[in-house]
Amino acid sequence: MGGKYAMVIDLERCMGCCTCVVACKVENNMEEGSGIRVETVGGPHRDTPAGEFPSLKMYYLPQPCMHCADPPCLEACPVEALYKREDGIVLVNKDECNGCRECLEACPYDALTLDSGEDKIEKCTLCAHQLDRGEEPFCSICCEAEAIYVGDLNDPESKVSQFITERGAYTLKPELGTGPAVYYYFPGSSQGLDQC
Repeated sequence: MGGKYAMVIDLERCMGCCTCVVACKVENNMEEGSGIRVETVGGPHRDTPAGEFPSLKMYYLPQPCMHCADPPCLEACPVEALYKREDGIVLVNKDECNGCRECLEACPYDALTLDSGEDKIEKCTLCAHQLDRGEEPFCSICCEAEAIYVGDLNDPESKVSQFITERGAYTLKPELGTGPAVYYYFPGSSQGLDQC
């Protein structure tokens, strides 16, 4: 059985610094946006908690492409510019992309962006070029909080497999059946991310 890449993000460690956002933008030469965004889960504005003192709740939620097992964006693309590698990484062939934006509408995670200068889709590539060289994705390398882990989900000895098994990491929107390869861990919140 071949490898299947997955990412685990430890929300207990993430401090919302957005270094992953900048790292992705730089590594992938993205003119606009980034392949990952970081949202504040809590109050109505960034860095504001929900609740009243002393019962305040807030955490940060980094969101890259989920590299789904059954990606809706692939089905939506009329020119088949989006494709999935055998190791589970979902990529876009910019030479084939016609900028129709069908995939933007289809993605339930809002993980795709449009480079308006080129009129082409951009997204998290899980730094496939880095992984192909045996290196970590740049967001993982640059994360000072060491909150991002990437590895082979099919290898029970990999850090991501152990993290998911031992700590009970979970995915966003599992009810959609897309099979995301990005998992989250937040202690005491095994029922989902809304349980901050």
